Amino acid sequence: MILTYKGIKINYNTCGNGSTLVFLHGFLENSEMWNSSVSFFSKYYNCVSIDLLGHGDSENLGYIHTMEDMATMVKAVLDKLQITKATFIGHSMGGYVALATLDLFPEIVSGLVLLNSTSFPDSEERKITRTRAIEIVKKNPNAYTSMAIANLFAPDNRDKFKEEISLIKNQASRTSLQGIISALEGMKIRKDRVDTLTSFTGRKILMAGKLDPVLSYNQSEIEAVRCRIDLVTFSGGHMTHIENEKRFLHELNKFLSYSQN
Repeated sequence: MILTYKGIKINYNTCGNGSTLVFLHGFLENSEMWNSSVSFFSKYYNCVSIDLLGHGDSENLGYIHTMEDMATMVKAVLDKLQITKATFIGHSMGGYVALATLDLFPEIVSGLVLLNSTSFPDSEERKITRTRAIEIVKKNPNAYTSMAIANLFAPDNRDKFKEEISLIKNQASRTSLQGIISALEGMKIRKDRVDTLTSFTGRKILMAGKLDPVLSYNQSEIEAVRCRIDLVTFSGGHMTHIENEKRFLHELNKFLSYSQN
């Protein structure tokens, strides 16, 4: 389905009936990453998956896509669908967007799942890494996306999930140069939302990979205590929904079932 938003095309999908789950993908991904999750949960819920700005079949809005820009676009999609309450499931960058949505539109967020994501802002070291990534991607975007995707998996899982990695690389290749740079710039300047997460009184959970090469697991442990959020630990890296698919679906289903009671 298509929404015309500020003169650009936004792609989103809906499936199922019941209370709403909003699935937000990560950097270099698109809404297709949630296919197995939507297939499972659409039996019980209304599932909405959205291609974030500059990703999938959604077009670019500007040189920098802030997390607030993306959150405002997500709210526009939900307004079109006349959805006033939803549980947000965000992977990596999608979690940053979910937190920005909670910050800007708290009335719409009934529950929050941060999958391989964080409320902490980029460290200074991480900002430098993103700036370097922007320079690399300007020279060779395909080489950058190929390397970036493989590095999201735990080292021991890269051979095991070779086919999945190849598929994700093909999907990532659809992301335009502008879309990649705009997202990197936006993530680099995202706000500290520790207080936002801590003060949220709805049901919330943090899912983290013990061997995540992008987000330190130790940081997730600190965040869980500081933000008073339950932490579910998985073996594997940054791609929990693939590296531990069955357990991820089980844990998410358990969280959602508890939330509805």
